[in-house]
Amino acid sequence: MSDVSDWWSTAIIDMEPGRIAFRGHPVQDLIGNVSFPQMIWLLLRGDLPTEGQARLLEAALVSAVDHGPQAPSIAAARMAVTCGLPLNGAMASAVNFLDDVHGGAGEQAVELYSRIDASGDTAGEVARWRAEHGKYIPGFGHRFHKPVDPRAPRLMALVREAAAQGVCSGRFADIGEGIERHLAQTAGKAVPMNIDGATAVIYAELGFAAPLARGLFCLSRSVGILAHAWEQKQQGGRNKGPTPPAYRWTYTGEPTA
Repeated sequence: MSDVSDWWSTAIIDMEPGRIAFRGHPVQDLIGNVSFPQMIWLLLRGDLPTEGQARLLEAALVSAVDHGPQAPSIAAARMAVTCGLPLNGAMASAVNFLDDVHGGAGEQAVELYSRIDASGDTAGEVARWRAEHGKYIPGFGHRFHKPVDPRAPRLMALVREAAAQGVCSGRFADIGEGIERHLAQTAGKAVPMNIDGATAVIYAELGFAAPLARGLFCLSRSVGILAHAWEQKQQGGRNKGPTPPAYRWTYTGEPTA
């Protein structure tokens, strides 16, 4: 049967009738004894985090749960419900929106931080990033929250507290703040760190690979997606589009004959 049993292999879960274990921990020992952020860490990393690591991870997850119905992913969930989709369909539709432009900045910021960590060259890495990806530096500036994204300073304060307690090194906080200073100098104005930049500092400090930063953001934002989908379901509505029916788009084609 090895050709069947070896078709999939996993170190995450071991299971047979009457027994379930995650990473070697019987499920009954985990239930009621570990938090959801601890469980996320266990499944992704293979061990249980320290109390300080779990608190820092939880802070990042809490901070990014929602950003209002104008966010494309949230709007998609609400529209999906009015089109008749159940909650799981609405959530799936919304999560699929979380790609490079809307939802990918955290992963990109971790990648940039890692480059700077390896080279020690903030200005050079920022210039190389712009040459590769365009002028936008992920994790800095915000089109809505001006002058400062209120979530970022709180998260960075928690990182500094954790570093002082030996939970993390603090070097990625230094890198993030170094980028912030560099951008301010080159732009001639403040370009503050935003939620993506701050959560990226936390994920990098905790040792998560860059792609996992996006996955963790998806987990976090799914909470807001579910809440909005459920709220829309309670409110009702049918076939709601992105704008009220009285509003029309701008037609740029040939004049109507």
